[in-house]
Amino acid sequence: MEILAKMNKAEMEAKLANGAYVLFFTADWCPDCRFIKPAMPEIEAEFKEFTFIQVDRDENLDLCQELMVMGIPSFIVYRDGKEVARFVNKDRKTKAEVTAFLSAAK
Repeated sequence: MEILAKMNKAEMEAKLANGAYVLFFTADWCPDCRFIKPAMPEIEAEFKEFTFIQVDRDENLDLCQELMVMGIPSFIVYRDGKEVARFVNKDRKTKAEVTAFLSAAK
């Protein structure tokens, strides 16, 4: 999974201008993020139509504020530079919940 460099919303949308992406917002200190991380390789394998990008919340705090991502772990789907779906809250997420969200976002 690619790790997003520090950038603002405009830079990120330009980076995501072509294709389908899943942004995975996380932080090393977050126990709920550590809970879902082991399932991420399986989720990525199941949803090959998406490019998955990990966004470190602490490294991209301004971006998270611009995107209104106040809780982690969270997921936002972009298609051709535009947000098409979001699973953003502060709750722990299970593999089944993330899979259901991504299935609906296809």
